[in-house]
Amino acid sequence: MPWLSDIEIAQNCTMHPIGEIAQKAHVDDKYLEQYGRHKAKVELSFLADSPRKEGKLVLVTAITPTPAGEGKTTTTIGLADGLRHIGKEAVVAMREPSLGPVFGIKGGACGGGYAQVVPMEDINLHFTGDIHAIGTANNLLAAMLDNHIQQGNALGIDVKRVTWKRCLDMNDRQLRFIVDGLGGRTNGVPREDGFDITVASEIMAVLCLAGSIKDLKERLSRIVVGYNYEGKPVTCGELKAAGAMAALLKEAIKPNLVQTLEGTPAFVHGGPFANIAHGCNSVLATRMALRCGEYAITEAGFGADLGAEKFLDIKCRAAGLVPSAVVVVATVRALKMHGGLAKTELNTEDLAALEKGVPNLLRHVSNIKNVYGLPCVVAVNKFPTDTENEVSFIIEKCRQLGVNVVLSDVWAKGGTGGVELAKEVVRLCEEEKGDFHFSYELDCSIEEKLSTVVRRIYGGEGISLLPAAKKQVQELTALGFDKLPVCIAKTQYSFSDDPTKLGAPEGFTVTIKNVKVSAGANFIVALAGDIMTMPGLPKSPAAEGMDLDDKGVISGLF
Repeated sequence: MPWLSDIEIAQNCTMHPIGEIAQKAHVDDKYLEQYGRHKAKVELSFLADSPRKEGKLVLVTAITPTPAGEGKTTTTIGLADGLRHIGKEAVVAMREPSLGPVFGIKGGACGGGYAQVVPMEDINLHFTGDIHAIGTANNLLAAMLDNHIQQGNALGIDVKRVTWKRCLDMNDRQLRFIVDGLGGRTNGVPREDGFDITVASEIMAVLCLAGSIKDLKERLSRIVVGYNYEGKPVTCGELKAAGAMAALLKEAIKPNLVQTLEGTPAFVHGGPFANIAHGCNSVLATRMALRCGEYAITEAGFGADLGAEKFLDIKCRAAGLVPSAVVVVATVRALKMHGGLAKTELNTEDLAALEKGVPNLLRHVSNIKNVYGLPCVVAVNKFPTDTENEVSFIIEKCRQLGVNVVLSDVWAKGGTGGVELAKEVVRLCEEEKGDFHFSYELDCSIEEKLSTVVRRIYGGEGISLLPAAKKQVQELTALGFDKLPVCIAKTQYSFSDDPTKLGAPEGFTVTIKNVKVSAGANFIVALAGDIMTMPGLPKSPAAEGMDLDDKGVISGLF
């Protein structure tokens, strides 16, 4: 059989009409808003009307990512398909891809090989327009903010302390720092400004954490857009923008229903980045997945120090969710990269490199098991170059932590390659009871919460607050925001804030350069190291390899 790319596999599959997928998920047709034959939104009233009890929640996370790849999304999808193979009703809940990575270096976020959600091209590109709606709502607030200043500034907004940025769902470094409002009095008030990528917008976080339209409007109203000349926060509610923004988000708040290659129902909704936001799909989509199946399989972005930490400390706290089990995805190849090997050196057995790299996996596993108190399994995403000695080494190291290791072959085999992982997940959910607790308590100070995450989750010694960040912490504390959870924005490539420190580094401190409140999302954002909220394109972006033929068939998407 010739080797097929991800997009060719997706294009060759036979998709079921979305109504059939909805029936499989126990969603009556009256709750569906169809977007063509294979996509639909589900009305929020489904949650209120459904008599079904919630199933078990399974979180899929991973080791610290490397260029070798880990396959977290692929494993998430393959696990759900595997559960269906053993007779369990499983439903996927995952994030929507951002156009920035799709056209940049990472590519899409629909899984890979024979474990994908489809229609792959639609989901990776415009999908149902959710991210566009979020960007438009974000920019409406920006426009109303600047218009208020232009029209007399009744709220006394200090133009040097405007914190709200415009956004665009594309990697565009040129827009990070700009000056706008030029051209004279009739063209606005000149000020320094900038753009974030849409998935880093607080509107994205608000939509993903909102539990209802009422909750959405209340969260939008609380958003802080800047400060007045007295140093008091100015909110979206004071600008009277929340109602119009909610109207723009009327459809976007409804979760999207699609399917895997094997016809497993999948909710794909919301897309906050885990390195600069909280990195989880929407609460509403997760709730629907729990109501639609015995097992809801969800993922959190990047490594467990980012996505899983924020899923557990922010999303679960906000929504009252408790996972029944956690899957930590790893590859032999990635662990050898953490052990110092170059990507070109990964195809031969190297137990010495694996021994240097495996502490990365063990720290993530220990955090899930010992910090959060949750049952855990390691899924080793199988590659042809893996040797029996290398896999046995990982099994033995994890056994010392009391955690089982299962080989996953879902990329090549789809659901059948995830059956053994599915069986272990079911065993964990049925036989092992977790003792879930958060990594920090809310009554700690902002600085204490940040230091606790660095010590308990990252394995570092603490934080170093730059003078500007220290002043921001003092101001936010004086304003009463100090009891919120924290969302640390840092590099995804290391436990530390230095992307070159691979494996499981120790003895480091994390430098916090900026601290701000996301009052609508209800958390404090702390920017660490050199993290950017507007990424840039690489030297050779993925967009260069994409095309559309005369029949309308897309190629080069991955």
